Amino acid sequence: MTMLSSPFVRELPGAQTPRRGYWIRFGESGIAPGEDGILQPPGEWPAHAMALGMWHDLPVAMVHEPGDADWPPAREWLARLPGPQADLLATALQVDAWARDHRFCGRCGSPMTRLAHEFAMQCEACGHRSYPRISPCIITLVTHGQDLLLARNSRFPARRYSTLAGFIEPGESAENAVRREVYEEVGIEIGRVRFFRSQSWPFPHSLMLGFFAEAASRRIRIDGVEIADAAWFTPRHLPELPPRHSISRQLIETHLSAVSPR
Repeated sequence: MTMLSSPFVRELPGAQTPRRGYWIRFGESGIAPGEDGILQPPGEWPAHAMALGMWHDLPVAMVHEPGDADWPPAREWLARLPGPQADLLATALQVDAWARDHRFCGRCGSPMTRLAHEFAMQCEACGHRSYPRISPCIITLVTHGQDLLLARNSRFPARRYSTLAGFIEPGESAENAVRREVYEEVGIEIGRVRFFRSQSWPFPHSLMLGFFAEAASRRIRIDGVEIADAAWFTPRHLPELPPRHSISRQLIETHLSAVSPR
């Protein structure tokens, strides 16, 4: 039996468990504060609650309601929640997107029904099952010696730069995706590629696989589509960086720690 240290376990309570426990209140534009982060105290769930798993051995669910305009958005919560609650929120966001997008069977068009014992929707007509979608992406910090290659997506704030990222294509390895995305976006060929760590990114259903990549050259040719600008930066002269909770920032901070004087 695998022992998990996290208070959140993705083990659904099942159909026979009383519909009560912790819950998260989702509004139209944000998530309600609770007594402890986003968690409402244990109690009876509304009829339309969607179970997510167990929190400290009690069932936990999410509930949609009109909500309040003052409730902080999901991205803000992810930036300030402790790790276990961030994992819980990421699960809630992805399960919610999956449930909304799979109300009807993709094979025959009939209504789908949520199964109580697992994250699955089953077609009432043909029996087809649909599971939550997870889209693997690579996110890469390209370096050349101490220098970092950072880029600005056209959707970023004016002064913010970040690492390069993109989806893995069908039949492609993560390492090959790193080489392809870097070349497509900034025209640089890559030497050694090294895995860092992964991070769930539920906007709406990505799994970010973080890598360090060593550049074989320094000449940049941006694609002009996704990338509005890209440049080499030294550890002492950096632009505005991504939020600290993001894997992009973790890649950058790890590199800076490695090259800083002892």
